[in-house]
Amino acid sequence: MSVLNVEKVTHGFGARRILEDVSFRLLKGEHVGLIGANGEGKSTFLSIITGQLQPDEGKVEWSSRVSAGYLDQHAVLTRGKTIRDVLREAFKKMYELEAEVLALYDKMGEAAPKELDKLMEDVGEIQDVLEQSGFYMIDAKIEEVAKGLGLGEIGLDRDVADLSGGQRTKVLLTKLLLENPTILILDEPTNYLDVEHIEWLKRFLKNYENSFILVSHDIPFLNDVVNVIYHVENTALTRYTGNYDQFQAMHDMRKSQELKAYERQQQEVDRLEDFIARNKARVATRGMANSRQKRLDKMEVLEKPREKPKPTFQFREARTPGRYVVEAKGLVLGYDEPLTRPVDFALERNQKVAIRGVNGLGKSTLLKTLLGIIIPLDGKVELGEYLLPGYFEQESSRNNRNTALEEVWNEYPGMTNYEVRSALARCGLTNEHITSQMMVLSGGENAKVRLCKLMQKDVNWLVLDEPTNHLDVEAKTELKRALKEFKGTILLVSHEPEFYEDWVTDIWNVEDWTTKIV
Repeated sequence: MSVLNVEKVTHGFGARRILEDVSFRLLKGEHVGLIGANGEGKSTFLSIITGQLQPDEGKVEWSSRVSAGYLDQHAVLTRGKTIRDVLREAFKKMYELEAEVLALYDKMGEAAPKELDKLMEDVGEIQDVLEQSGFYMIDAKIEEVAKGLGLGEIGLDRDVADLSGGQRTKVLLTKLLLENPTILILDEPTNYLDVEHIEWLKRFLKNYENSFILVSHDIPFLNDVVNVIYHVENTALTRYTGNYDQFQAMHDMRKSQELKAYERQQQEVDRLEDFIARNKARVATRGMANSRQKRLDKMEVLEKPREKPKPTFQFREARTPGRYVVEAKGLVLGYDEPLTRPVDFALERNQKVAIRGVNGLGKSTLLKTLLGIIIPLDGKVELGEYLLPGYFEQESSRNNRNTALEEVWNEYPGMTNYEVRSALARCGLTNEHITSQMMVLSGGENAKVRLCKLMQKDVNWLVLDEPTNHLDVEAKTELKRALKEFKGTILLVSHEPEFYEDWVTDIWNVEDWTTKIV
């Protein structure tokens, strides 16, 4: 049974066409991976099917018997509410039923015998619904899912206004899973999750009886949880049965066939045109030349398969620093309260270190403390000589109205217009991206602009906080190659072991330093 039908949808922004004449169907129980390069239109498609965006053409039809839940990373969380308060909102309908039961009990005190029987019957029916829905186990259910996604470490009584962007996304994801909709729509849910919590979500989705649509660039995760792939490329949407690896094999075969068909046709066109040019002027062969011209005119010309611009990343290496890049002695991380016990460590020249550990234990705080952006609660940080650090921050401003061109140019005013455009193009950005505001670019395009800025300066110490968040597969592969080749020192926070395990020299686990129970 089809629970969602999308027919001949077309949508664009200004002159830029995002989706053209695309169709999509979601069957009951299907686990769909929606994939494609950065900026191809995945988030636009989700906005259309969830009703946040009206398509220019086409129609979207949901089955009347389904409820859809969308992980909206821009949803507003109200100051003054705790995490627990927000999670309880997932059971809003049940709490309304409970309030109805209490109101019925109040009425019973003044009811006539006949009316009392009716009220008792109503209360019994509602109580049955609440029991079958697990209402009296709500707090246990909240604790279970919250712990699985790492909210336990943050504390369910924390005000949501005090949370980071990543923690906020965790709250929204936890609430969505607790709502248990018929269809889940998840846009890059693993971006702010640690390895342990990704494993928990993986198990949850593998066992999920209903349908879901998942946007993700995390290939191992996709392979484990999806059974259908929809690929967005060049404004088209193509369906493949199977997981990501099976899609990749079929897609490569299809691309190869399209290229061979195009090349064969081009050879045929060249042969016909050559024959026509040599024979149309001669009376004896003019008829054959005209016949071939008609054949050429009727031929349905194949387009050469279009290749998306591929990013090329290269970090500019500065002079060699001293032996020790940074040394920490008795360092205690934190803001209002300590996140770690006092720790000593040293980062030496040319070390490439990955920092891991569950969220909320201070990975981002560690990077900012070492760079001097945050003052340590205790202890001291000593930076080495001749250091030229380059910092990639995990979160960027959501309201940045600069175009990509202005974003780079403002930081490097000495560059020419051509040089800025060339630098952005090398990062896989088209002219449309370059002239778009940062706030309307996709997460992956935004990250590429910020990486481009980092690549324009001489550095000997790269400090990277979750640089692979939002990046598509090709960009992630290229970034990995550039970091492997970089001759300087690297300090990297990442929740993707497959990204760093084969090239880092050391792994630091902040769980070994924390004062919290992990």
